[in-house]
Amino acid sequence: MNQTEEQKKKNREPYFGVTEADQEHEFSKEKMRAVGFDIYAFFRNLVFAVFLGLVIGAYATGFALLINWITGFRTAHSWLILLLPAGGLAIVGFYHLLGAYSPKGTNRVLESISSDEVLPLKMTPLITVGTAITHFFGGSAGREGAALQIGGSLGMWFGTAIRLGKREITIMTLCGMSAAFSAMFGTPFTAAIFAMEVVSIGILHYSAFVPCVVSALTAGLVAKWIGYIPEAYPTVSFPSFGWLNGLQSVGLGIACALVSIAFCMILHRVEHAYQKFIPNSYLRAVTGGLLVVLITVCIGTADYNGAGVSVIMNAVSGNAVWYAFLLKMIMTALTLGACYKGGEIIPTIFVGATFGCVFGGLIGLDPTVGAALGVCGVFCGVTNCPIASICLCLELFGLKGLPLYLIVAAVSYRLSGYYGIYTGQKIMYSKSRPLFINRTTWK
Repeated sequence: MNQTEEQKKKNREPYFGVTEADQEHEFSKEKMRAVGFDIYAFFRNLVFAVFLGLVIGAYATGFALLINWITGFRTAHSWLILLLPAGGLAIVGFYHLLGAYSPKGTNRVLESISSDEVLPLKMTPLITVGTAITHFFGGSAGREGAALQIGGSLGMWFGTAIRLGKREITIMTLCGMSAAFSAMFGTPFTAAIFAMEVVSIGILHYSAFVPCVVSALTAGLVAKWIGYIPEAYPTVSFPSFGWLNGLQSVGLGIACALVSIAFCMILHRVEHAYQKFIPNSYLRAVTGGLLVVLITVCIGTADYNGAGVSVIMNAVSGNAVWYAFLLKMIMTALTLGACYKGGEIIPTIFVGATFGCVFGGLIGLDPTVGAALGVCGVFCGVTNCPIASICLCLELFGLKGLPLYLIVAAVSYRLSGYYGIYTGQKIMYSKSRPLFINRTTWK
């Protein structure tokens, strides 16, 4: 077999290390399965999905309520930001105490899905405590990224505990991610699609579609039963679709792609710089904390600490300062790169909303429309998840903006290259042509 044929065979190999022989064997088994077995498997996964939605939904809802309380307490006691370096020491010490320190975070969940690694159950309390400490002392981070780690680790643990096969465990992991995301953010459809789409770009794992939808909807109901109400974003009045706002959306999509690339580069390079010049994780946490404290004191506002939901709300209402998106990118990179815990999703929405509000106004869009489209474009660019990005905006801002969401997401996805906030993400197919490439995102 010459090199060209070997390369062709490699390019034909699907994800999860499944060979052509495995495919033939699986197909043969499928032909022999009875309808009764398919019905059994369907209802079995349905029961598992409901169970995960109930358990993980309750846990994630409790976590969301805790973060809300912490945010209110920190806002009322602004001096707590001065203790952020001490909080960083506590996070690193807690991780080292349990022998589970890893800078990968959500990337570890994504990598585990495409490998034989089993996520330890202790990842759940670790990320819970770490994120709570980060928010309590004013680190610039989100919480939905933590939800993916919580849901993924609990879902994988459940699948392993009941001795499911590797592929079934993968489905349970995705179910857990969907449930936690849905409970905390209040967007069940986005949660289900995002969990399936974020793992391997170019492929949607439809085998997990029904379980992910069921777990997401169940977790959303659990959150409602407990009394947790996710943030309701201001109503956006979208214009009727036309040539002008279509072209404006193309321009905004291009700009969002560039902002997405910049955000990913800042996140990865700041983290790399921390590790290169400050290899000791304790010292790194103190240094990062001091830098965030210094910037907060210098700018005289806590708008960029924590998740920054109030700033997002203002941006969607049409009010944002021109430098807000850049400052949030820097603050988030300084926080997450220095061993603090949290997520990148809410900071991404912050960046998209504030940038879109300002840039949309400059190119003639209503600033509120620009903010909503900015969320779509930047979220798509940094996650490489166009369908989930469109779903997110549909659930947050309404159906009327669908044509503009489509344009912004398509342009941002195509022009953001292979950058991404998750280095554990797999790019299975080229963005420009139907070519199997199987590579990780650029750093």
